Amino acid sequence: MIRETIKEGPSVAEALDAALEEMGVQQDAVAYEVLEEPGRGVFGRKGRDAKVRVWLTEEYVAELESAGENDEDEGDESFEPTTGEDGGERRGFEATEPSELSEDEIDQIADEAVAVLNEILACFQLAPEIEEYEGDEGEIILDIVGDDLGILIGRHGRTLEALQTVVSSITNRRIERRFPVVVDVSGYKYRRRLKIEEIAKRAADRAKRQGRPVSLRPMSSFERKVVHVALRNDRRVTTASEGEEPFRCVVIDPGK
Repeated sequence: MIRETIKEGPSVAEALDAALEEMGVQQDAVAYEVLEEPGRGVFGRKGRDAKVRVWLTEEYVAELESAGENDEDEGDESFEPTTGEDGGERRGFEATEPSELSEDEIDQIADEAVAVLNEILACFQLAPEIEEYEGDEGEIILDIVGDDLGILIGRHGRTLEALQTVVSSITNRRIERRFPVVVDVSGYKYRRRLKIEEIAKRAADRAKRQGRPVSLRPMSSFERKVVHVALRNDRRVTTASEGEEPFRCVVIDPGK
């Protein structure tokens, strides 16, 4: 685990957020020092970024070391799967599970999704390669591969999330059914998912060890769903999304 890092950003808050993301922890686990305040640009030039040094607190490191020495799997507690906006049923076309369709039918859906994605990319005057493959749960993953594609990701992946919403909506309307389609850019979501899963499992360990709920920082709907899925089979805890956008977050509760 990274114990200390230095990050820059347009503001102190954004630099700190970048550090937390890299370290895979929440803000209550760190202390930080502002090395440089952001500077205002002049004559149309970009201003100086803020710079922060962030490190794990001694208390958090002690907790980690203690957990490593006393790690026990207590699996006798009740578990209720999370439902709702991040994992529940949505209105619209009838949902179709990948197992309900033949390979030819899934190929046709994938072709339609690729066509929709290409139409949208053309509006950006982009024609990158699209790699198509099947996800762990049978979903279709369309990975846009190429150079200088940051415009499709956006800050914290928000543009990519919006792109997936549009592609899924148009594809579902054309095929007249709801089928899981994931849009990624050079594996960004895959790497992000692995990091979020690690954060979720570490937070679940903390919630159980401390005997109280742990609230993760505000996350996008994609990130919240990753947390719910990562912990849905963890009998020690339950998860729920709380709050309003853009501050909606996941709370991990160890129960009794």
